[in-house]
Amino acid sequence: MPKAEHVVLGVDIGGTKAEAGLVNASGEILLTARRRMVVQKTAEDGLRAVIDAIEAVLGNRRARSVSAIGISVPGWVDSQRGVLLSATNLPCWRNYPLAEKIQQRYKLPTRLANDANVAALAEAVWGAGVGYKNVFYVSLGTGIGTGLVLQDRLYYGRTGAAGEGGHMTIDLNGPQCACVKRGCIEMYASGSAIGARARQLVAHNSHTRILELAEGKAGAVTSEIVGKAALDGDALANEILREAADYLSIWLGNIIDLLEPEVIVIGGGLGELMGSFFNYIRGRLDTCSVTPGRQQIPILSALYGTESSLVGSAALCLPRGQVWMERSRRAKKTK
Repeated sequence: MPKAEHVVLGVDIGGTKAEAGLVNASGEILLTARRRMVVQKTAEDGLRAVIDAIEAVLGNRRARSVSAIGISVPGWVDSQRGVLLSATNLPCWRNYPLAEKIQQRYKLPTRLANDANVAALAEAVWGAGVGYKNVFYVSLGTGIGTGLVLQDRLYYGRTGAAGEGGHMTIDLNGPQCACVKRGCIEMYASGSAIGARARQLVAHNSHTRILELAEGKAGAVTSEIVGKAALDGDALANEILREAADYLSIWLGNIIDLLEPEVIVIGGGLGELMGSFFNYIRGRLDTCSVTPGRQQIPILSALYGTESSLVGSAALCLPRGQVWMERSRRAKKTK
């Protein structure tokens, strides 16, 4: 009888969806299930949505050998205790012992971490960061998340709350963020910020593909629509994205001066769109960074794209030796 494949259940929870998936020791996603996340009701309603996604995967025969569960969530996390402290897009949970709830139900070891942190782990072990000891990961989506792998180790900080690079202030007099600080990079270069900027500008420019795609409704404009208009060659859409790239250049220049990572990996839904501006951002680094080797630091698209957090949540549960042995094997293959 063939030996069962070693698999881990990864769970990625966001403001709109709960996705569960089986991930093997090579970082391959074997199958997934997604359910609509419930965030405006009770904590138990939110938990039920997550359990529904998990049950859909565990019902598959390939899930019989699941050895552990890893969970990724946005916001502030105490990874040591497995507690989600708070997340603006998950208002149903505050100081919520999510890892304990899941572990009690399934009797499997369960770990919890910030979504951008685990995405950094996935990209470092199996993705675009293979071959680099120091990886700075950026998730560009509705918000901006970051994660750090330093000297082959995921950096958590004291409790697991490290890596909130999206809430670094780049303008003290800028607009107030949902986190209560002012001028966070998230207020200038996230999907939400791009959508808001576009809605502001189309009010004074009716001759734009952006408005056509929004069926003439300025209030319906989103960053996705801006992206589609940019791909169609719309001048205003490209101007908005270039403006976001300018802010990212300032921010990444500061990151390089502080950390001097070996590689910057950019993922998330918006990250794919901003890939066309990587060369532009690199050109701006000469005036946004003082680090002499700034031009030698690659800026790469995430290999897993929007699935980095799902894969990374599974990587949390694999034995450290196994994870980094796999990373070493991958690094040798890329040489």
